[in-house]
Amino acid sequence: MKAMLLAAGRGERLRPLTENLPKPMVEAGGRPLIFWQLERLAAAGFREVVINVSHLAERVIDQVGNGVRFGLRIEYSREAAPLETAGGIAWARDLLGDAPFVLANADVYCEFDFGRLRGIALGPQLVHLVLVPNPVHHPQGDFTFEAGRIGNGAAPRYTYAGIGVVSPALVAQVARGEKAPLAPLLRAAAERGLAGGELYDGLWTDAGTAERLAALDARLKQRDAARD
Repeated sequence: MKAMLLAAGRGERLRPLTENLPKPMVEAGGRPLIFWQLERLAAAGFREVVINVSHLAERVIDQVGNGVRFGLRIEYSREAAPLETAGGIAWARDLLGDAPFVLANADVYCEFDFGRLRGIALGPQLVHLVLVPNPVHHPQGDFTFEAGRIGNGAAPRYTYAGIGVVSPALVAQVARGEKAPLAPLLRAAAERGLAGGELYDGLWTDAGTAERLAALDARLKQRDAARD
């Protein structure tokens, strides 16, 4: 099973930091966020990873490289301008192939075991999403979850962690080069009963603002200091 890391965004909420630094290269706990994800993918047995890049793409490519340092083989999907999530997946279709793949945001810190996703058989489903309890900054959540099924009901709701298993069929109607978000496609799949998932209650942070990034960095450094 291949994996795709989404690393093409501009990180507008982290400006001015991201004016000269790609958001996935922002550091927490002494290393770039994307390094944490790559290390966990390798530890879980993944060997092939596709990374989409756009904003300051060469900075990502130069620092991540071909993946050898992580025990991975990395290919890059270059976007002249960010195509959003679904558009990025569609643009990378030739690199990803026809089989379901693991999708993860490169700018999220999460200690989820990616190995749990290697045995997921989607069957007729289009996606298997990892959900987390709603953080303070996103109290309304994204989806309901009951008996392994993702839904669009009222409550209780959980937040999409930016991690999951995706069938290429999910973006089959997105033209290559089209700018398209993923959220509407996920909601449509849930509405049709074609979305499954699981809950994760471990450490997860969307480091999308300077405040959340600083809090994550402090937490990781404090933990490392305690281990020493």
